[in-house]
Amino acid sequence: MQHATYFNAFLKDRVNLSDAKLNLLAVRVDTIYGVLKADTEIGHLVRGKKPQGSWAQRTIINPVGDKEFDADFMLDMKENPDWADSPKLYIESVYAAIHRHSTYKGMPHTRKCRCVQLSYANSMHVDIVPYVRLASGREVIVNRDEDRWEDTNPAGFTAWMQAKDTIADGNLRKVIRLMKYLRDHKGSFTGTRSIILTTLLGERVSEFYKPADPGYYSNVPTALLHIVSDLDDWLQQRPNKPSIPDPSGSGVTFDHRWDQTTYAYFRARIHVHAAQIQSAYKETDPATSVRLWQEVFGERFKAPVTAGGSKFLVPAPAITTVTRTGRAG
Repeated sequence: MQHATYFNAFLKDRVNLSDAKLNLLAVRVDTIYGVLKADTEIGHLVRGKKPQGSWAQRTIINPVGDKEFDADFMLDMKENPDWADSPKLYIESVYAAIHRHSTYKGMPHTRKCRCVQLSYANSMHVDIVPYVRLASGREVIVNRDEDRWEDTNPAGFTAWMQAKDTIADGNLRKVIRLMKYLRDHKGSFTGTRSIILTTLLGERVSEFYKPADPGYYSNVPTALLHIVSDLDDWLQQRPNKPSIPDPSGSGVTFDHRWDQTTYAYFRARIHVHAAQIQSAYKETDPATSVRLWQEVFGERFKAPVTAGGSKFLVPAPAITTVTRTGRAG
């Protein structure tokens, strides 16, 4: 059974990052940006900011326990001809500005490969990613470890995500959050980066299935069933790590973000989850179906609570016909 109301409650109460935390994140990013914009040494190079990664794609989730959640933003900077031979100087300059600020110098902050990371105790860490549009028109971020530019296309990635989520009737982002919950909170397919998980799930979404089954992505459990099953089919045809191009069209790949061992583990775990999800979805006994869903997501997957505090079980819609081998509609 689908138990769509259970999924809606589970996402709202357990998976999604709360509005309060998202608002706090926005305030802190605005403050960081204001500090960098006002900095006497690099302020003249700072042109703007925009959310990046899971924050921008609305796939950010609650962290495990008391751990910090992380969020990225791109710091739009003017090209500095004096740094043409050493792109890492953009990261070094942002780090220096953070380090000399009266408040931030006392907070944990560090330089990473593509960003400067600023940590707020028991709360969050914010990754500041310098982004430059070169005179040639290239959009780039910095690889500090190799002191070189990396091509990027943030607007293209956002457009790709929006298009895929529209095809999936607004449920792709929810499926991605659920799968990130399995990785982070349930310890499944650890080591697989969010950008790879997002890309692989998004690339499985297609208009191809909808003429035969208009409800292919009709709600969260149905979209979860089909997207994960389609991903499993794709992975099982590829025992060796495939190349994962950036869907934005930047021309880069994400191949360096994992290795064959991590890929093989991910492939095996998705195969297990696809079978679990199909069993829970196709089970006709309500209590048994809930138990099977809990085998995937844990005991916190449970009936929604009404305003009066009681739980209720909403009968799930009947399972539609199987449109493809091994698929419930």
